[in-house]
This record gives sequence, C-alpha cells and structure tokens, in this order.
Amino acid sequence: MLIDGHCHAGQGDQLTAPWNTDAPLESYLRRARRAGIVRTVVFPAFHTDYATANRELARIVAERQPQLVGFAMVNAKSDAGRVREMLQEAVMRLKLRGVKVHGHEALPTREVCEAVRAFRLPMLVDVAGKAHVIDMFAPQYPDVNFIIAHLGSFADDWRAHERVIEQLVRYPNVYADTSGVRRFDYLVQAVRRAGAKKLIFGSDGPWLHPGLELHKIKLLGLPAQEEALILGGNASRLIFPRAVGVRHR
Repeated sequence: MLIDGHCHAGQGDQLTAPWNTDAPLESYLRRARRAGIVRTVVFPAFHTDYATANRELARIVAERQPQLVGFAMVNAKSDAGRVREMLQEAVMRLKLRGVKVHGHEALPTREVCEAVRAFRLPMLVDVAGKAHVIDMFAPQYPDVNFIIAHLGSFADDWRAHERVIEQLVRYPNVYADTSGVRRFDYLVQAVRRAGAKKLIFGSDGPWLHPGLELHKIKLLGLPAQEEALILGGNASRLIFPRAVGVRHR
C-alpha cells in the first residue's frame, strides 16, 4: 500500500504565507490518486491555536477515511502546560494517530516527548536544519519513534542532511521522510548507510506534487522489497499498529 507520510490540510489563521493560510486538498488528492497513493498522513497548517486546528483536521480526516490519517500538531512553547491534555483529546476523541512538531515554532521539549510516549504515538519533527537536537531527544526517549521531516532540512542544508543520515544509523528510533529533499544523492546515501527501513516517502503536499516526489523514490532503483518499505511498509509499521491507549509510568 502506497502511503504518503507528509501532507498538510486545513486552514491556518496567520495569513502571511501559504503554509499558515490554507492547505486545500482537492488538487493534491487528484494528483495522489493518479500517482497510486492509497493513504496520506495529514496534519494542520501552521496555526496559533492547535487545539482548534486539530479539531478541524479531525473533521477533514473523518470525511475521507480511510484515505486520510491524521496527526495532531502542538507548539511546544505556546502549548506548554497543556500538551498532555491536547494529546488526550487528539487520541481519545479525535482519533488522530501521531504528532507533528515544527522547529520554526519550537523544538520538542520533555513535556512533549513524555506526552507522546504516554500515548504511544510516533512524532514527526521538522528540526528546521537544527539536526543536533536529535542527539538530545532521541537517546532520552528510546521508546518513541521520531520521524525527521525533509531528512533534516527543507532549506537544502546539506550539513543537516549529513547529520541526520548519521543519526539514522546511530539511533534505532530515528527515521526520516523524503519530502522536499532536492539534493538527490543524500537520498541515495541515506539508503546506502541506514537502509531502506529508515526512510518514509513523503510529498509535503498539497504544495509539492506527490507524483514528482514519488518519482524520486522510483529513481533510486531499489529492489522491490526495499522500495516497498519506503513507499508504505515503514509508515504502516510505525503508525497504524499503534495501540490507542495510555502508557502509565
């Protein structure tokens, strides 16, 4: 099953850029269908109130199940003190299956990691080029699976790509998605060094074309079994079997 592990949906409220204004899915879904994508992981556009944005996202997901799978978003800084409460609602009532944190707002804190661990969720983290922070949270929470967006940098930071590839090798609980990685040889290097089991296909839709991002994976020329891991097997293993319960310490 071909799964896109990185897509945005819903409206933002800041209205200063596409990513905090609106993430309409109509064109994306049409393109994804043509590309053969069966399921897509979606999370909110940037928002100043993620409790509200997560509820909107849940409504979008509910209208298109099982095609869409929802991840909540939290801002580790502005949501400090209520992250566990937000994730309880996201998991128990909204039926969301993971969490996204974006480094342009705030990087993962202990509060966020503890809450994610308690609800047995994977965490997608855009470290925004600050790959060194992975060396802080990944070993502290070896029982949390972290998926690093854009192989560490959407801004084409080769240093971040190289550091994340090293971290994929070093940490069993660190994975990366392939969305928006323009320097193709870093995808090649990631597979060579860390293995196909550590990469998840993502498109960064609706703004990047899922068919184009998918073609980059096809161009890796991998054996069918390895390609299948990147195109859905790894995402399925990390996201869908997760128990919807609370881990008590």
